Amino acid sequence: MSNKEVKTALKSARDAIRNKEYKEALKHCKAVLKQEKNNYNAWVFIGLSAAELGQPDQSKGAYKKAIEIEPNQLLAWQGLANLYEKSNQTDVKGDLADVYKKLLELYESGDKQKWFDVCNKLVELYHQEKKYLEVAETWQKLIQMKQEEGAEKAELHQLWKKMTQLLKDSTQNQDNKTAQLLLTAFEHAVNSADTDPSEDHQNLYKDYIQCLSKFPHETAELERACDDMMALYPTVSYPLEVLCLHHVKLGILSEKALSCFSRLLEMDASSGPGIIGFGIKCFQEKKYKEAIKRLDEGLKKTSQCPAAWHYLAEAQRKIHRYRDAVLTCNQALEALGIPEGPSLRWKNLILQLKAEALIKIGDADAAEEAIKALDQIVDASSDPVVLAIRGQAYLIKGLMDQASEISQELLLSHPDLAQSHALEGFIHYFQKNYEQAERSFLNAIERRAETAEYHQYLGLTYWFMSDETKKDKGKAVAQFLKAAKLDSYLGSVFRYLGNYYQDIAGDKSRACGCYKKAFELDGTDEESGTAAVDLSVELGDMDTALSILNEVTEKASVGTAKWAWLHRGLYYLRTGQPSQAVADLQAALRADPKDSNCWESLGEAYLSRGSYSTALKSFRKASELNPELVYSIYKAAAVEQILGKYDNAIATYQQILKKAEDYVPALKG
Repeated sequence: MSNKEVKTALKSARDAIRNKEYKEALKHCKAVLKQEKNNYNAWVFIGLSAAELGQPDQSKGAYKKAIEIEPNQLLAWQGLANLYEKSNQTDVKGDLADVYKKLLELYESGDKQKWFDVCNKLVELYHQEKKYLEVAETWQKLIQMKQEEGAEKAELHQLWKKMTQLLKDSTQNQDNKTAQLLLTAFEHAVNSADTDPSEDHQNLYKDYIQCLSKFPHETAELERACDDMMALYPTVSYPLEVLCLHHVKLGILSEKALSCFSRLLEMDASSGPGIIGFGIKCFQEKKYKEAIKRLDEGLKKTSQCPAAWHYLAEAQRKIHRYRDAVLTCNQALEALGIPEGPSLRWKNLILQLKAEALIKIGDADAAEEAIKALDQIVDASSDPVVLAIRGQAYLIKGLMDQASEISQELLLSHPDLAQSHALEGFIHYFQKNYEQAERSFLNAIERRAETAEYHQYLGLTYWFMSDETKKDKGKAVAQFLKAAKLDSYLGSVFRYLGNYYQDIAGDKSRACGCYKKAFELDGTDEESGTAAVDLSVELGDMDTALSILNEVTEKASVGTAKWAWLHRGLYYLRTGQPSQAVADLQAALRADPKDSNCWESLGEAYLSRGSYSTALKSFRKASELNPELVYSIYKAAAVEQILGKYDNAIATYQQILKKAEDYVPALKG
């Protein structure tokens, strides 16, 4: 076949393709290849025809052969791109990207519009594959080409803006280079916008600031962007809210941070981040109850702030609301999600705080949960403070050997750490080795004198060591007073001070004040509540006694706070208010239906009210529960006498006299 015949055959093949006669085209091409096996056009036409006949493998092979012959010719590359674009196979996407890159190379010095079209396709392909670095680099190249072409500022603005949208999902798991390219795109987009403020520009600024807030190393840029946005949009609270949460996350309450909180609350008094900031300020000023109130209010509005949850849990721990602190730590961990980078530090802090709160709850189940929390702390085994907490958890669970092993290890490896000596002290105290416990707690105090708990336990050690150390003003009571001064929320210390002033110093007034304080701090401390009421009555201060009892009974649910119901019922009985006495004594019996003394008192209340039948039942119930209650048996006989049941009354009196011959009321009866 001559050159002329080859040209004729190729023309025939081209005409056949134009007429969609693809098999005919293949015949002409094969004839050409018999003569010229490296004929570029023939291979391209075979690729095109095979593709149209649904033979993708033959088509791909033909195009690749053509590319092999002429690697810098466009036709085969264009054909291969069309073939891959139509393919449903996912594994061709990598090949398609390579084809697009070659087309960009070929178009770069020629058809700019086609270059832009292919570039858009390549970016879209990378975006589908979540290859964000490639997206960023390719799109930036497109913008560079547009700049060289002399594109208008408005068009460039839209391109930078599009780049930020393409990369917005990349912030979760991106490398540093992608992050820098994204931030560069935002900077250009923000700065290339029209000078007049607009809603679009405002939203773009918000996106930029939100993006910056996800990168801990961009602190200075975040602050600058927030300042710039505030200057442009002085009535918009968003940049201030981001700055406030940024300062909360840093955990440093600088003058600048305080200024942010104040400005935000002036702009919007109901702003969650502003209220949270004010709560942290209260926390640092040791106004823990106010801090809890503010943080709780702020977190209802802005819940996804793990640092704020941590501050709330810490404040709850400070005032010994340990169960609340545990629940708050769980909320903090939920808000944290799957932590990485700086968030990992917050996770470790929250888990440690949760474990400490669980230890203070003091039962075996809570200790087990504390150990589980400690197990989740990264590098926990290398942190001596975390090890000391684990030792306390073992101690509460009764695992003395494990606790002692940790204690010995810490004393050897960290002899200057207060927690090492404190753990040793807790173990000795638990084993009632009070002299050794004293030495350990003194060592702990020497290293960390501002810890109230160490003074509290040294005081308890002296309290139980001997009568001498209990009575010695320089021992137990001195340590309790130091603990109370260091931690004014430590209710149990005030209870022991009450015990000291009542039983040793004989100062009932001061004892009553201590018991009241202890009960105010811990409403579940029945011992202090009861002592405060009894001493108030003894000192003639019925108003105080009643106010304590009223406060407890108002909050009490059914079947709880027996002591308060019983005390108030007896008060009503003494003061001639039998109906109120009946109601309160019934409430006390719901909490403890087997209290014979309570049944006896209820009988007295019914009797005072004139309800003889129910009084009789109550006295009988009391004597059933405790046959030794002679007074209840006597009162039952007296009521039977009132009701005219003389035979029963006589029999009951005789029953009493068999047990107690000289029981005068029964003889009279």
